[in-house]
Amino acid sequence: MAQAGLHALSGVAVGKVVSRREWFFLGLILGTVFPDLDNYVVAAATIAKLDTHGLHRTFTHSLFTILAVMVIFFLISRMLQQPRWANLGLGLGAGIGMHIALDLLIWFNSVELLWPLGGWVNLWEDIQPPAWFATLLQPLELLFLALYFGWLGKTARNYGTNLDFLGTLRVWTILMVVFLLVFTPLAFIMGQRFLIIFGVVYLISITAAVVITVRMRQTVEAWPPEQSVQPATLAK
Repeated sequence: MAQAGLHALSGVAVGKVVSRREWFFLGLILGTVFPDLDNYVVAAATIAKLDTHGLHRTFTHSLFTILAVMVIFFLISRMLQQPRWANLGLGLGAGIGMHIALDLLIWFNSVELLWPLGGWVNLWEDIQPPAWFATLLQPLELLFLALYFGWLGKTARNYGTNLDFLGTLRVWTILMVVFLLVFTPLAFIMGQRFLIIFGVVYLISITAAVVITVRMRQTVEAWPPEQSVQPATLAK
């Protein structure tokens, strides 16, 4: 199962060294999460009883997708005469690239780097993780999302941004912790049946992560504060 929360935290980790151009860091955080939205396609195919092979870690994990995203947002920027859209596209491309790199370095599954031309890569092809570890990774996703939401809340409080949304964010953070506590034992008790329940919660959670990140873009762009753009600019 994907780890969108961990990917988002990896984006946070590089926040102090990346470009501070308007919307670039926002794009980077969104880009680290974006590739795992392909799980929606996997879910739809599963419901329709279709073959799901080649739907995960393919079209959203491709180097061609990075190029396409950057080109599309560059064109939008030129049409609107607003450089921040090009910055958003560059950030998305960088974030997707970070996601792919992290998948290759710490995951045990293949990534189709050159989709649709092929190019499957798996740095851990001859290594099979223990069954308990693979099972534990599923509920751990909720931990990483809770940590990401916690970072958003702490940053918002520190810099006085998006304070009106902190109540909603707190609810989502608590939900992630509650699901983590409930789902961790269920993952080992229920076996394959657990994947259906978890899949629904996961898709809702990753969607929430994207929506919340956009909703709290002032907070995201305020990191780190000494180099951030002004809130008035972000509100436009």
